[in-house]
Amino acid sequence: MASHSRAELEAWADRWLQANKDCEKAGDWKPLADFYTDDATYGWNIGPKEDVMCVGIDEIRDVALGLEMEGLENWVYEYQKVLIDEKQGEIVGFWKQIINKTDGTRDEIYGIGGSWFRLNADAKIEWQRDFFDFGHVAKGFASLIESGDLSPGMQKRIERSVAGEKLPGYYPLGQAPSPIW
Repeated sequence: MASHSRAELEAWADRWLQANKDCEKAGDWKPLADFYTDDATYGWNIGPKEDVMCVGIDEIRDVALGLEMEGLENWVYEYQKVLIDEKQGEIVGFWKQIINKTDGTRDEIYGIGGSWFRLNADAKIEWQRDFFDFGHVAKGFASLIESGDLSPGMQKRIERSVAGEKLPGYYPLGQAPSPIW
């Protein structure tokens, strides 16, 4: 566990938040991989049956920031609050999931969402865990399907999932190569 000064962590958080805004604008989150260590882990739970866990910078870039973000090019994750623990080198950011719909309106996924980061001595992410209200996310996707606002990329992802395709980084609950919590 690395210790950082408050100023160092605040500066890191500012860089992270700006990089997120830049990636959202571009519709490409892969550049965020520069924030991770080579052996970082990044995971989240996706309901009562599966966890997602990406191990190593390549899997984080290709799966978590690539494949998992396909179809979400019109989404933004507005950070609402950032909490910093300089003693443990950890940061928690709370965000909203907002969909920019084709008619110019915006929908928000209800519930709490966020990212919990642990940084190493070089201020690189060695560990990240995301959390969100899975039930409300599922309801949000159902609403997008009904309104016709589901992006082609997301339609493709849902079709692969429904067809039973094994997606990289997906593990039965509790069997991820690194613990979710």
